[in-house]
Amino acid sequence: MNVSISGHHISVTDAMDTAVREKLEKVERHFDQIQSIQVILSLDNSGAKKSHKAEAIMRVSGKEMFVQALDDDMYKAINEMADKLDRQVRKYKTKMESKKTQGAGRDGRYEDLMPAEAEPAV
Repeated sequence: MNVSISGHHISVTDAMDTAVREKLEKVERHFDQIQSIQVILSLDNSGAKKSHKAEAIMRVSGKEMFVQALDDDMYKAINEMADKLDRQVRKYKTKMESKKTQGAGRDGRYEDLMPAEAEPAV
């Protein structure tokens, strides 16, 4: 899994980098077909109080997932971002598994639609 971590209006410290990578290990345990994750940590000064934002864009085959979390503390924002991403991954994995089990073959409902075979005449 390719993880890139960048900062916008903030310098990414080693502690932030470690926190993000540890949290994303949990996501990788649930789903191993992740191509890449791009994490952007930023500081928003637009309001009266500073707000920390953690965003992640995760790419899997055929899909791109985006999450963002805002909080007063950067580490809380990172935790929330990782939890949101984990929920999305589990939901996506459940959908993929249910599609796989449905398949293109016949299931039990098909027999209900078929007419019963006629009794042989005596």
